[in-house]
Formats: sequence, C-alpha cells, structure tokens
Amino acid sequence: MNKVKRSLALIGLLILGLTLSSCGGVRNLKQVNQGQRPLIIGLDDTFVPMGFQRQDGSLAGFDIDLARAVGRKLNQKVTFQAIDWNMKETELKNGTIDLIWNGYTKTAARAKKVAFSQPYLRNQQVLVTLRQDNIKSFADMRQKKVGVQNGSSGQTLFNQKPTVLKNIVADHNAVLYENFNTAFLDLQAGRIQGVVGDSIYAGYYVRQQHSANKYRIISGGYPEETFAIGMRKQDTKLRRRINQALVELTNDGTVSRLSQKWFQQDLAIK
Repeated sequence: MNKVKRSLALIGLLILGLTLSSCGGVRNLKQVNQGQRPLIIGLDDTFVPMGFQRQDGSLAGFDIDLARAVGRKLNQKVTFQAIDWNMKETELKNGTIDLIWNGYTKTAARAKKVAFSQPYLRNQQVLVTLRQDNIKSFADMRQKKVGVQNGSSGQTLFNQKPTVLKNIVADHNAVLYENFNTAFLDLQAGRIQGVVGDSIYAGYYVRQQHSANKYRIISGGYPEETFAIGMRKQDTKLRRRINQALVELTNDGTVSRLSQKWFQQDLAIK
C-alpha cells in the first residue's frame, strides 16, 4: 500500500507541476500579447543590412530600426536574441523568442508553421558572381558550384525551382553555409562560383566593399518576394497590434525613410 500511495503522490505532483507550467505559459503569452513584458526578437546577427552586430557589439540594421519604431508605437520594449537561423521556427515554438524578424521571407511553407504580419518590404533572390569568372546569367553556372545559406528562402527556391539553377550546377546541389559572410569569403577564394542570396544583402555588401566592378549581381531567375514578421499562430492580439503599427509607420513615411537609409532605394510595400 505504501508503494501505491507513493506512486499516486508522485503522479499527483507531476500533474500539478504540468498544470502550473501550463498556467505560467498562458500568463506569459498574455503578457506578450498585452505588452506587459518585452518582445524577444530572434535574428541572425550577421545578416547585413537587416540586423547585424557592429564591431563594438551593438546591433544595427533596417529591421533593428523598424522593430524599435514598432516597439515605440506599441509602448513595449523590444530585445534581440541571436539564434541559429536554421532553427528559427523551433525557437519561436519553444518560446525562446516571440518574433522572427530579420529579413524573414513570407512563404507558403513557413506559413504552415508561423503566423505572418502584413509584408513590409520587397526583395528578390539573386545570383552573385565575380566578374572575372565571366558568369553573366544563371545558365552560365553549368557545372559550377553555388552556395546558399542553410534555412534561407534562397535554399527553398533553389530546391523548389530546380530548372532555374539546381539542375545545371555541379552535383545538382548547393554548398550550404550558416551565413552569407562565409559564402562570400568562399566566392572570393574561388571555392564556389556563385552565391544565391537576398538582393538587399547583395547590394549592400557590394556597396560596403566598394567593389561594384568586382561583382556581378544577376536577377530574373526567381520571383519577387516580400519580408514579413513571423510569430506564433496563437498570438492573434499581438499580430493585430503589430500590423496596426506597421500601417502607421508605412503611412507616415518611416518605412520608406529607413529603406532609403539602408538600401539607397525605396523598397517599402505601400
């Protein structure tokens, strides 16, 4: 009987613990939605010019500026958490972060896992090559090596639209990188002959390197995309609040001004 009682007691404690944990999660979710605690934003802190770490350790970028502007509209503090970009949806689901906000492309596959805000910025996947390699089109990549970031929308399009690039490159596959910086280093070293990535990043990278004559940015192979903010599907009130803030920041010209600041062109979705 003592063993039975002890077993029942342990089961009761386990159920109580799970209940309290569940209630705590509900309270935290409510606090996030109602603005009672800071929003934790997950990002790849090497992704210039959307959200990246400066040499002094501070964060900068278009999405950093926009997130802070949204936070002011919501009267809610925002904090930033560097994550493994390939694990972003898992981090969101586990509650490590509240938002995925770092040049996050809206796709049908991702929409099955997260709820998206309204899109706020236009983008496209492009192919970046070295001019010295005389690659002027996607077709010129035949039997050559191409790199993509693991978990990126570029990787998704590479696989979903194989006739554009996958079927013609070496081994019919891409070299995977954890970030674009490493991919560009391999491009410069000749280990790969092309990088598929965001046009926003490619343009910024080339301008910062003062090497417009060194690189060639090739577009047209993949369709235009949009950036949006990813959040948990159950965070419906937070989604409404963020969408309203984005509408206001678009209408007052903030999104366009930030676009000009970081990209030297207006890519805002109006």
